Order: sequence, then structure tokens, then C-alpha cells
Amino acid sequence: MKKATVVYGALSTPVQKKALEELSRILLAYTDAYPTCVPCTEEIEKNDSLLIYIGTKENNPYVASHSTSALSRAEEYHLRVEQNAVFIEGYDDVGVLYGVVDFYAKYLAQSEYPQAKKYPKNPFAWDALPTFSLTSAPAVRERGLWTWGHVVYDYKGYFEHMMRLKMNKVVIWNDFAPVNAREIADCAHACGIKLIWGFSWLWDTSCHKVELKDLDEKSRSIFEKYEREYAHAGGDGIYFQTFTELKTEYIGDRLVAEAAADFVNKTAALFYERYPSLVIEFGLHATSVKDRLSFIAAVDPRVSVVWEDAGAFPFSYHPSDIDGFDETLAFAERVARLRGKDDHFGAVLKGFVELDWSSFEHQRGAGYQGVSTPMTRQARFERKRRMWRFVQAYWLANADKAQEMIRAMCRVKNGELSLLALVEDGVFEDNIMYPVALFAEMLWDTEKDIKTLMTELALRGDIVFA
Repeated sequence: MKKATVVYGALSTPVQKKALEELSRILLAYTDAYPTCVPCTEEIEKNDSLLIYIGTKENNPYVASHSTSALSRAEEYHLRVEQNAVFIEGYDDVGVLYGVVDFYAKYLAQSEYPQAKKYPKNPFAWDALPTFSLTSAPAVRERGLWTWGHVVYDYKGYFEHMMRLKMNKVVIWNDFAPVNAREIADCAHACGIKLIWGFSWLWDTSCHKVELKDLDEKSRSIFEKYEREYAHAGGDGIYFQTFTELKTEYIGDRLVAEAAADFVNKTAALFYERYPSLVIEFGLHATSVKDRLSFIAAVDPRVSVVWEDAGAFPFSYHPSDIDGFDETLAFAERVARLRGKDDHFGAVLKGFVELDWSSFEHQRGAGYQGVSTPMTRQARFERKRRMWRFVQAYWLANADKAQEMIRAMCRVKNGELSLLALVEDGVFEDNIMYPVALFAEMLWDTEKDIKTLMTELALRGDIVFA
């Protein structure tokens, strides 16, 4: 079995360390031994090892001197295999990390089945690895997941699985910021993931009961909650929902769209006065405002509008719900253009496992989140497996609809958008479910043929079918 020596460029940031850790994990699975790891500043011994060079042009001279690429975009990477040498070059540290991830996903996992043979063969058992070259960059700038925090049972596993799908953003919603918020944020950052803390701006499970009075006082209360719980929690911004999750245009005698836009602008003004560069995202449910878009267009342009519940799958909770898809597609393109080409537009897409709202209870206070035993998670997953089977069946049937929607929004915004999947209480931290992987790959390469994409994912050993 061929052994490996990794020549790395730097370990000065958490992402650089994570790239070396992930590559060591991958190589152990194929060679039955951890690789020898050598900094590029030391003399490299030429022996019978497979030499793997990782880094950027700036921090690894071996990568720079052998580069055949012209990387120009954040997170872009170039992967090249030449018999007894592998070069993983990133435009930046996250690009290196994604190059490592795809050394497995795009090369090793596919090379196990040479010439479409059904009996796999370990590529490291061959005299020389098959030659390979790939330069790749994301089509969608921000790609990730949305979840309630109390159903993340292992935040380290959750973020590492996001990393292996090249996802770079997560929204974690809570009634109260977790006690270990800073640790959670640091872990996300080490995996190349932006963490956005989500909490309510007058959203509740029954939005029609929200009282639209004393809104100035409520705005101050929201701002004080941010300063008390989130300002020092290590996140990269905040996400909120307000009283738009309704199927009617009115709360009492007021238009939801008008009242929400006014309330959001006044509340956001408090934040921007003290935190002018804060990322603020408005999770907006289309059901109550779809015919009143002029009010939404007037939302403070510094606030990103992230659309939900805009119609058929992939906006619907049910991946089988494709009735009205063409109308939903046209609406998505319309709202993507609503506030101009430079607006940071986003959407939360659905059709995965969600909370069990029949037994939902709000959190009673802050807690320590994201820690559990493997036995707890395994039992939880077995309860969710049938739901995943339903989700999986209809993603296999309707993946082309999701891809068409993603392509359309991406083209309108030229890739400058945020697309997240609502994946909550599905034990994603232990199982990279096939539909989630499919969604992630659609975001990275929106134009890839859907059959090719689905086949490549199915060959990966880390992808789980229900």
C-alpha cells in the first residue's frame, strides 16, 4: 500500500489546521496509516512516499513553483495528480480546505471504480495514481443550512459535515443564545463557515396574535437582547423573522407588508447607529406579502432580505409539492430583482426533515448546546429515518426542479446570493443524507448535468441513503 507524505504551507489559522486534519483523516482511510506531515520550510526527503503538497501560492513554495493554474476567486482551488505527486492549491485557506475535501469527493471516491467496474479498488494499491486535473470554484457565494440550535446534537460533527459539502454559512436560531455560543462560533469558523445567529423580532408560532402597538419599545427590547446575548457571541451577523408567517395580508386593520417594513426599518436603525457594519438578514415569509412587494422594496437596503415559503418545492416543506412550480419560479426571479442588482438577496429552501411542530415547545432559557452521546443521536436518527426516506424519494424524483430554481436565482444575481436549506432535527451531524449533499452540489456547480451530479454523489462512501 502506497504511503503518503504531506507537505503543508502553513498552520497559522484554524482553517489551515482543519485542512491538514481532514487530509490526514482521508489518507488514513485509504492507506491504513496517518501520513507523515512536513512543513514546506523543511527539507523534503525523496523516498517512495506519495508526496502531497497543499497550500496557497503565498504560503507554500512547492505549490507556487508547480502551479499550472490562475486562481482568481475566493474559495477556488486547483487539484492535480501526477503519478507520485498531488498538488492541492487554493486561492485562499478555504480554497485549500475545499481542494482537500474534493481530493476525496471528486477524485478518490470516483477512482475506486475504474472503467465503471463494480468491484472497487483502492487507488493507493496501484503502481501509480491515475492522472487528474480539476479547477473549481463556487457558483453561489453563500451556501449552507438553517436550523434551530436546540436540535443540533453535536455542533462539531454538524459543521464538519457542512465543510465536506463545501457549505460556508449557517443560521442557528434560538430563543436564547447558547451558553457556549463563542465555542460554537469558533468551531464553525475553523471549518470555513460563517455563523449567523437567528432570533425573533416579534416572530412567534402564532404571528396573527402579535400586538402591533408600542413597537418603538419592542424595537429597543430587541436591540437590548442583541447587546446582552449576541454582540459578543462570536457570530458573523444576525438573522431575524418578524410577523410575516401568515396566509393573510392583514394583522387587524394593518397590512402585514407595510407594518413589517416600517418595524424592520426602525429596529434596524437602532442597530446600525451603534454597529454600522453589522450583517442583518430579514427572513421574510412570502405568503403574507407576495402581492405587496412595493413595501418590501422599501426595506433598508443595508438589510438583506431572505425569502421563505414562496410557493412550490423547493420553497415548500414537502419535496413532493411541485404544483405551481412555474409560478413559483417566476416569483423567485421577480423578488431576486426587486431591490436591484447589487442587493444581497437570499432564500431558505425546504423539502428536508424539519421540527415536529406537534410537540414543539419554546426554550425556557439559555443552555449548553450541541453536545450529546452517539447513542442518543443514533436513537434519534432511527426515529427520523422514515422521514428521510420520504424526503429522499421525492428529491430523487424532483431534483431537476430544485436545480432549475437554483440556476434561475443564481443567474439573476450572477452568483452573488445566499441559498440555505432548512435542515433541522435530522441528525445531520452523524449522517450526510443524500438529499442534502445533492442540494449542496447544486449550489457549488449549478450547471452540471443533474444525472452526472447524482451519480457522482452516490459513489461517495460518506453519503447516507435512508
